[in-house]
Amino acid sequence: MRTVAAAPIRTAVVGFGISGKVFHASLLTANPDFSLDVIVTAQAERAAEAAHLYPQARIVGTADELFALAEDLDLVILGTPPHTHYGLAATAIAHGLNVVVDKPFVPTSALGEKLISRASDGGVQLTVFQNRRWDADFLTLQKVLASGGVGEVTSFESRVEWWRPEGFGNWRDTVSLAEGGGILHDLGAHLIDQAIQLFGPVDTSYGETANRGPHPDAADTEAFVSLLHASGVRTRLWMNGMAAQAGPRFHILGTRAGYTKWGLDGQEPALAAGMPPSDPAYGVDPQEHWGLLGVDGATTPVPAERGAYPEFYVQLAAALRGNGPLPVDPAEPLEVLKVIEGIHALA
Repeated sequence: MRTVAAAPIRTAVVGFGISGKVFHASLLTANPDFSLDVIVTAQAERAAEAAHLYPQARIVGTADELFALAEDLDLVILGTPPHTHYGLAATAIAHGLNVVVDKPFVPTSALGEKLISRASDGGVQLTVFQNRRWDADFLTLQKVLASGGVGEVTSFESRVEWWRPEGFGNWRDTVSLAEGGGILHDLGAHLIDQAIQLFGPVDTSYGETANRGPHPDAADTEAFVSLLHASGVRTRLWMNGMAAQAGPRFHILGTRAGYTKWGLDGQEPALAAGMPPSDPAYGVDPQEHWGLLGVDGATTPVPAERGAYPEFYVQLAAALRGNGPLPVDPAEPLEVLKVIEGIHALA
């Protein structure tokens, strides 16, 4: 596997919507191990904004223009809709470039296996941006479970729910299921990944999906998933873009106590508002949002760990220089995708 020299890792971001602008460009430019050299967007308004925010970067309109610059790059980050991921990543790998793919990884596990094989054969690194592994609430939950405070886990519930009756206003409203669309692909990629990180491989799965959004021909806008892990733990996961009232983010029951946390991680809105990751307030969950540990009538707030999306790129820089593992092994999102495929086959 080729490694990258000690100079800043020369990087291109493909797409300048929520993924490219809010997440990747913000996190990259906060890390001195990377330079943001190229931004790809075909939309004139986004191109103008990218040029204003990142004057050091070259703004191009097509992937062909990007790959013509491949000799001057080390890394390509794909913040584009899922049906474009395989083709763009395969082309980047063919040009000898390392690749970060946003989730959902690719539309099918067969394409995921091919992409992992191509990266291995090409001697480049391939990883997937599973940023919710570094949510403040998930990091806190891992600490709570490791402490033994709840005892043996008997039930785990996880939710990400929004009230967006008008739709998402982006590719999520129109990309088909076959193209990797739908909330199960989009949020299931996170929630199933988190459940597997906590409780291990999945033995059996069951799911329900529905489209209750404003686009009748679109993929699912809500999903429920039940997983039985090899460890014996049952996890239940909800994701919904049409929830007028959201349930708790996490609700865990154990043989000693329970733990309940409300509210979503605040790193995305902070980045969208322009807060740099170096700000002392970045990733800090306010005390009124802390989860409660205990039994009814005797619960204690658990101080939240600090959210840490920048850690993905800290670990990626080390991996590209041969000093550690990738932040996300692509084989892990591949296993999540297989679970999603199994649920869609029966839903």
